[in-house]
Amino acid sequence: MSALDPAGLAAVISPLRRALLAAARAAEHLPEIPDAQIEIIRALPRGTVAAPGELAQRLGLSRSTVSNLLRAMEANGLIARQQRRDDRRQVAVLASARALDLFGRFDRASARLVADAAATLSTPDHHALAAALPALQRLCDAVNAQRLIAGTTKSEEEK
Repeated sequence: MSALDPAGLAAVISPLRRALLAAARAAEHLPEIPDAQIEIIRALPRGTVAAPGELAQRLGLSRSTVSNLLRAMEANGLIARQQRRDDRRQVAVLASARALDLFGRFDRASARLVADAAATLSTPDHHALAAALPALQRLCDAVNAQRLIAGTTKSEEEK
């Protein structure tokens, strides 16, 4: 068993993500949406609403950053704000039908692109990728957990 090369893994993941994003955008003629806005849409699947503060906490972003993102997203028709029924002073955010359509098209194009590229790989590579998928998901979860802990520590220091 070989030792994990964290720098090598990061050096592969980042360009892979950028290449997949660019190829999916081109394949579906999708507009360029900043990564932070995509993360907000991802946090608001169909039928889900959240307060801006909840989104900030979940994504490890400052409230002012989320507020600015939401303002731009609303101007581009990607989210809608609605007053909460239980507290009319509070607002809830939901992804628009347009955002959900764009996101669905992006996910379908990404899956097609990965399938087509994977079809060019050897059987051992297919097995290696299938075996790596659960570990990569756990790695993603661990990185997000560290980011949230670091964000909590940072926001506590700012108080």
